[in-house]
Amino acid sequence: MLDPKQSILFSGGAAGTEDFFGIQAEALGLEEVNFSFEGHQIERARGVRVLTNDELCLKDVSMTYVARLMGREYTRAPIFRKVLQSICWQVSSGQEVIAIGTIQEDKTVSGGTGWGAEFAKLCNKPLLVFDQSRDIWFRWNKEEWNEIIDPIIEHKHFAATGTRFLEANAKKAIMELFERSFSK
Repeated sequence: MLDPKQSILFSGGAAGTEDFFGIQAEALGLEEVNFSFEGHQIERARGVRVLTNDELCLKDVSMTYVARLMGREYTRAPIFRKVLQSICWQVSSGQEVIAIGTIQEDKTVSGGTGWGAEFAKLCNKPLLVFDQSRDIWFRWNKEEWNEIIDPIIEHKHFAATGTRFLEANAKKAIMELFERSFSK
């Protein structure tokens, strides 16, 4: 089990998944870093790290590349690019990535969460996803998603991201993940 006093959650502090991970982390005494940027609305006030424009540019991504990789179109709005850049900061900071969402037939995760999962794959980071529509945890094995029963957080520095529309089964899965992973 991990020592919560030596562990750090890297997230974005957004409503839904990120807020709920933050609540769990705070309750156990984990350090929390929530990457944000000027003009970005977040739920978490704890551990906010406001990225400068220069820092965001360090994680710049080609929207054409992201759209092609994900097999979908995204808005070209500057705020969306900043969201993707801040997700890159989250994923880069963690030794493993945990996401809550829906795994699609093309092996990507739906929504903006999908970029976090794909960037974790590109960075060769351990990736754990709770598919709330199927009520199952999956681990990416570099080629396929494998169902996993009762996973644990394996690294003391981990990133968490996911859907804003967190369902009761996902909240339960997150709480149980923390219970299995951290000593009291």
